Amino acid sequence: MKPLNSVVISGFEVLPLVEGGKGIAVSNGESSGAWASSGGVGTFSGVNADSYDAQGRQIDMVYHGRTRRERHEELIAYSIQGGIAQARIAHERSNGRGPIHMNVLWEMAASERVLHGVLEGAKGLIHGVTCGAGMPYKIAEICARYGVYYYPIVSSARAFRALWKRAYHKFSDWLGGVVYEDPWLAGGHNGLSNSENPQRPEDPFPRVRELRSLMNECGLENTIIFMAGGVWYLRDWGHWLDTPEIGKLAFQFGTRPLLTQESPISDAWKRKLLTLKKGDIYLNHFSPTGFYSSAVENAFLDEMKGRAERQVAYQTQPVGEHDTALKIGARGREVFLTAVDKEHALRWIAAGYTEALRTPDSTLIFMTPEKTNEILTDQINCMGCLSACGFSNWAQNEQGSTGRKADPRSYCIQKTLQAISHSDDCETQLMFAGHNAYKFASDPFYANGFVPTVRQLVERLQTGD
Repeated sequence: MKPLNSVVISGFEVLPLVEGGKGIAVSNGESSGAWASSGGVGTFSGVNADSYDAQGRQIDMVYHGRTRRERHEELIAYSIQGGIAQARIAHERSNGRGPIHMNVLWEMAASERVLHGVLEGAKGLIHGVTCGAGMPYKIAEICARYGVYYYPIVSSARAFRALWKRAYHKFSDWLGGVVYEDPWLAGGHNGLSNSENPQRPEDPFPRVRELRSLMNECGLENTIIFMAGGVWYLRDWGHWLDTPEIGKLAFQFGTRPLLTQESPISDAWKRKLLTLKKGDIYLNHFSPTGFYSSAVENAFLDEMKGRAERQVAYQTQPVGEHDTALKIGARGREVFLTAVDKEHALRWIAAGYTEALRTPDSTLIFMTPEKTNEILTDQINCMGCLSACGFSNWAQNEQGSTGRKADPRSYCIQKTLQAISHSDDCETQLMFAGHNAYKFASDPFYANGFVPTVRQLVERLQTGD
């Protein structure tokens, strides 16, 4: 493999190796500080980051507000406090040796307010902000105001073109790089557009080549591209290095950093990673954000699949083939199904799925009373963690609502990501991972359950393995 040449990222000369930011408490000040001090780029998650009291104990995110709006404000305060705390930890652990980036999701709750709060409270400690999950037009203006580089995450040249034309061309001096995240291979939320088939992965090389061509047209020949999603062995990417079609390049790792000593995930989660097989990562459309996402198949996803499978279309009046009445709910209200669907429904009811929940798409899903109660409780307890949520119908607007019915086919993403990040439960919670996570089990580097330090991983990556 060709040797890795150093590049300049956020004002630092570093190896072209970047820690992916990931979600709630999955990359933090400890991990990102270790990456920066090891010669790479550290990235802590700014999504509801953990904060600590004067004794260094983690502060539990407990919500006292009686309304969603009140809980939403509490969430914002927690997020700002946590982001500042993780930036300080990262700075201390890195000894100022490398760049520290903060990762945020544009579709998270009050992303603009959180960014302003953290960048103001951690001045000089954060050198760059990566941002995806949506179209973050305003990220450029916000980062430029604080003298911080910005790194938009895109999955196509078309997305970057829209961002550049609308906003980024005004703040090009602070565009530190562009992160291309492969929408078929990356973990977590994926940027698949309506024109792309989730079941037909495309080769990333021509997509990144198209992105570079566009960037060259915009005068960004020297702006670095981060290749993210699906990167495991750098030897597999050797033909990308020093190639004019791709230009300046770095590699961002989201999944491999999960299995390091500094990684904040639980030991149970780390052990689980070592057991995965090819095909265990499932690209699904259950997220309340509306995006596709990639996660480990476990009991949590089995539950989501079951909800979708126990689903029938209904009408409130007999229409066409929907002419067969079924009484649902405590009041026995009639809805009308096809005759075939009524047979399905009766079988589900006989199996204990006695509760019929309505969806925004005029379908019914059949659930057990216990799971129904859990769904309704989670919807009631919503704290507005997203700018718009399909599960609870929360929206960050004057009405506080998307205007649609809450969708019980989805889930409370805040609840499950907090649970898996702060417990040993990686079976009944959402476990995001990239599609190459199965390689932990076969990669000799991890033989006999070996868990490297970040420094050891960075050294390993430079060998091509």
